[in-house]
Amino acid sequence: METKYDNLVDQLEEILEKNRDAEKGYRKAAENADSHSLKSYFENKASERAQFNNALKREMVANYDDIDDDSSFTGSIHRAWMDVKAFFSGDDDEAMLEEAIRGDKAAVEEYDEVLDDTHLPSSIATLIREQKTKIRTDLNKIKSMEDLA
Repeated sequence: METKYDNLVDQLEEILEKNRDAEKGYRKAAENADSHSLKSYFENKASERAQFNNALKREMVANYDDIDDDSSFTGSIHRAWMDVKAFFSGDDDEAMLEEAIRGDKAAVEEYDEVLDDTHLPSSIATLIREQKTKIRTDLNKIKSMEDLA
């Protein structure tokens, strides 16, 4: 039987996994982007997601002893990533921006779900809120970039 603690750790590990996937996707998008500014933007987004994970891992280790950084997730998550990877592997800048928008919207929703947990340690809640705010800011920037593409 899964406890509230287990469920919370699972949710945080899913965020770690999705941020790793987003980092890979943004790196691939940077390779495929035509625009120099878009390449730079995607590279920065990839680095940011890596930083998100490093910070979240530190907080998880400080609050929980048994995090499983290499945990495996459901097939649906993997399939969703494969869809993201396919979009980011394309060579159309506008399609990659659209996929970045979709991915960031999904990330905000996932962060909101974690923040709904009343058992979330305050240090992790603060970090999750900060990361979510950065993702939302990026989402607005991506939307404006898409309008220019």
